Amino acid sequence: MKDFVSGKPYWWQWPTVLSLDAPAVAVLWQWLLARPARVTLGWPHAFVLGASVWLAYAADRWIEGWRLAPDRIRTQRHHFYQRWRWPVATLWALVLTADLAVAIGWLTRREFVAGFLLLAPVLAYLLSHQLAHRHHPWRAPKELCVATLLAGGVALFPLAQPAIALHPLAAPLGLFTLLCLANCALISVWEHAIDETHGQTSFARQFRRGAAVGRALPWLLAFTAALLAALETGDPRLAALCAAASSVLLGVVDRLESRTGAQLARVLADVALLTPLVPLLVLASR
Repeated sequence: MKDFVSGKPYWWQWPTVLSLDAPAVAVLWQWLLARPARVTLGWPHAFVLGASVWLAYAADRWIEGWRLAPDRIRTQRHHFYQRWRWPVATLWALVLTADLAVAIGWLTRREFVAGFLLLAPVLAYLLSHQLAHRHHPWRAPKELCVATLLAGGVALFPLAQPAIALHPLAAPLGLFTLLCLANCALISVWEHAIDETHGQTSFARQFRRGAAVGRALPWLLAFTAALLAALETGDPRLAALCAAASSVLLGVVDRLESRTGAQLARVLADVALLTPLVPLLVLASR
């Protein structure tokens, strides 16, 4: 595997290796989706979401690193979690403690209960896809599970508010869910051989035309998001424009993957989802 280097990761791999990319995406889109929902969220919501997403991703990779033999590992992220297994476990416990402390101290009862309701499917995913049903041919694609759970986490606190505008939130939330699916599906295409070596099923491996669908999805989503942006106004339009831009960037990264390699493409695919950072910085500068 030419993309895997058993030594020190390149500088651009560290956000993925440390599982920081998904929390960043989640926090930015939580801010963006709260706007059309007409709710105001504070730093505790961002912290709890970011920490919770990190805990889920770190647990998934920790289990994967524990399960794999060292000579079968083909990515820097899994190599890191295997090499630093117990320091990561200690850090995981500290982040969990901080996450719970902020949730108990600053979230409302309604928000706290909603978070625990989402915890059940997250745990079910980890147990099913990493252990109980890892090799089952009919299990739900992990990419679909990850996209749904991540979208659920992003929408959790906006939906938990007592006064929320549901209708303006529906389309942006749907676009974000499909955007996550497109991101995960493309990664499954690029890492087909890696998943095969790791003994992991994926969207690209599980379905006959999974690779073709994965590569078409960003462009279909870009068209849909652009159409919604033309029809919407205000904050829903802003969310649609961010989704359209992210989709186009995903498609471009896929076109360049044969030159950049799967590992760089994977990092860039997550960077492509950070488009809400642009309007956030613009609004913050005013």
